[in-house]
Amino acid sequence: MAKKKTPAAQPALVHIPNAGKGTDALSKEQKAFNRLTKQITKLETEVGEFRAAADTLRQRVQNEYRPLQTQHHDQRAAMVRALGLAYEQQKLTKTERKKIVDLVVDKCADLLDRGYDDLAPIFDLLDPPPTPEEAAALEAEEADLEAQTAEMMKDMYRRQFGIEFEEGVDVSTPAKFQAYVAQQMAVQQEAYEQQEAEAEERRSKRKKSLKQQAAADKKKAEEQNITQAVRTLYMDLVKHLHPDREPDEAEKIRKTELLARVTTAYKANELLTLLRLQLELNRIDQAHLENLAEDQLRYFNKLLREQVRELDQQLLNEQMGLQSLTGKPYYYTSSPASMELDFLQMKASLEQRIRQLEAEVTAFGHDPKALKAFLKDYKIPKAGPAPRFIRL
Repeated sequence: MAKKKTPAAQPALVHIPNAGKGTDALSKEQKAFNRLTKQITKLETEVGEFRAAADTLRQRVQNEYRPLQTQHHDQRAAMVRALGLAYEQQKLTKTERKKIVDLVVDKCADLLDRGYDDLAPIFDLLDPPPTPEEAAALEAEEADLEAQTAEMMKDMYRRQFGIEFEEGVDVSTPAKFQAYVAQQMAVQQEAYEQQEAEAEERRSKRKKSLKQQAAADKKKAEEQNITQAVRTLYMDLVKHLHPDREPDEAEKIRKTELLARVTTAYKANELLTLLRLQLELNRIDQAHLENLAEDQLRYFNKLLREQVRELDQQLLNEQMGLQSLTGKPYYYTSSPASMELDFLQMKASLEQRIRQLEAEVTAFGHDPKALKAFLKDYKIPKAGPAPRFIRL
């Protein structure tokens, strides 16, 4: 019988209870404190769950989806071989031959880059390499097109970013073009930063009005008070947990680990984590939270709002980081549940395409009429402005 997983220990609840009747018993800052601590706890859970689900998905992609992709490419290669054999040996109409060329050359050229080298003769048969004269004409045409594109790009960067291209500068390749643009942008950025530094220096020398000076002094005092508030919590925990004062070896190890958590939270300005540790270690109690002065709560709430913004950004970063794996916008897999559903749908779709390809290749090998029926139903996509998505 499988053992039940022990649920993870929940962090201490940091909350100011409402001792009176109705919502008016709590002050505005107390209500904000409760709302922010609850929001942070929720976001921490969401970030942790999403990160764990994303790690699981990456493992499943490697263990379950990548092998299916290999099977899919194997079946596509088998289809190319079957179509190539039919092109050589079967009596086909001109239209049928065009369709085979489209299916192989346009839809399966990536197989040559995936290591299916035995398919090269089939591609050469269906799409013969150009003669020297044709190759020269193509090269000249590409060079002319590249020159036109370079001029268009120069004009665009000149208009949008004010970049001037020196006469004779070599921007004949995309890499050289980007390198030159990056260099010019860096020069512009340096000049801008120099101007800003000079402007800031002039502003700093300019005498402030009484109102401006009062606002600056108030802002500086608030920043100092916030820093001091967090440092007070930190120093209290450091003194309590200092391992050098602990004679018991096991307790010394526990305090060392806790002190590492305290230091990490302090460096990251994670006020809620420090408050939780104080509650867990009985350095404060709920009565202490209830009796926090309004000014102290206001400083705390400012830090908590910053922590909410950072957690929101962490969650977005995790969601965006998954895009490179799924190839879909982050909002398609914004939760563990949607992540699981999307993976199962992608896997089922790929398995279905593998079965279909396998059945078609088998049918083509046994019955030439099956190939003709397949080609009759297949329509060569018309060229247009939109991208063509044909799966094989």
